[in-house]
Amino acid sequence: MKKIFILSIAFFLFFDISYSQMSVNGVNLSAKLKTSTGELQLNGAGVRKKAIFKVYVLGLYLKNPSKDANAILNSKEEKAVKLQITSSMVNSKNMEEAVREGFELSLDGKKAALQSKIDHFIEIFSHEDIKTGDYFILNYVPGVGVKSSKNGKLLATIEGDDFAKALFGIWLGTRPVEAALKTAILGNK
Repeated sequence: MKKIFILSIAFFLFFDISYSQMSVNGVNLSAKLKTSTGELQLNGAGVRKKAIFKVYVLGLYLKNPSKDANAILNSKEEKAVKLQITSSMVNSKNMEEAVREGFELSLDGKKAALQSKIDHFIEIFSHEDIKTGDYFILNYVPGVGVKSSKNGKLLATIEGDDFAKALFGIWLGTRPVEAALKTAILGNK
């Protein structure tokens, strides 16, 4: 009886640990992300590839998991992405270029109304050099805006639901930066 009890506990501990995180391209993403207002759940994660390089891992965190990109984009609920750099090929300059390209796709070229917010957001990538292992949390908080941090340090808060929708549209929009990444963060691997 004691043996069965110990085996049962070992099984449940293993089961619990195996679902406490997800590993993607060597990056461990926790199943939950603590934010200033609560906790979000990992919806899915994937790798952003550029040419032959795996440049970053992206995890999407939501209050309630969803496979519906439009519902996520239009939701006024808190959401976040964790973006972790996995390639030494990434630096501040090419990250800026990639983000500009992402907004261009997300907004179908119609970014004039958000240009000042986009420029302010892009500044977070030039505060200091970007290196392999650095991570960014982009956390949309309703009524506050997108809180952007690097390695746990808050760098900027950009107001507006329109900006948040455009930002998350980079990965979830009808023209995402990478279709396979969109599929992965929606949990459809």
